[in-house]
Amino acid sequence: MTAVQPDEDDEPAVVRTDDEWRAQLSAREFAVLRRGGTERPWSGRYVDTKAAGAYLCRGCGQEVFRARTKFESATGWASFYAPSSAAHVQLRPDASGRFPRIAVRCSACHGHLGHVYGDAPQTPTGDRYSINSAAVRFVPS
Repeated sequence: MTAVQPDEDDEPAVVRTDDEWRAQLSAREFAVLRRGGTERPWSGRYVDTKAAGAYLCRGCGQEVFRARTKFESATGWASFYAPSSAAHVQLRPDASGRFPRIAVRCSACHGHLGHVYGDAPQTPTGDRYSINSAAVRFVPS
């Protein structure tokens, strides 16, 4: 698994006020991307998507995942074994749940995308990036 970056006070490249984010995003998207929420399992629109293409951050449009790294994890969330570029995501400690985990966020706007777990030995990396569909937009190729 890629090393967790320290929770620094770095500024995102894309900065908007909460009102600007709310004007751009649906209530569900805002809750996930800007407040660190999580969709219910099996409720995301991309859980079963199998088409070729790219997944872009819904907040800023930066490419964060490619369909070729998506795999069936049977967890209820869209799962990928690697981001499209390590520079496009940030991994941060997340102690907000019942157990410590690693949050995945967009490096450009700091939008919360989901979490990463090292529990996928069937993949080339051993990682499972569990991504909320509300945090991304799929663009078929």
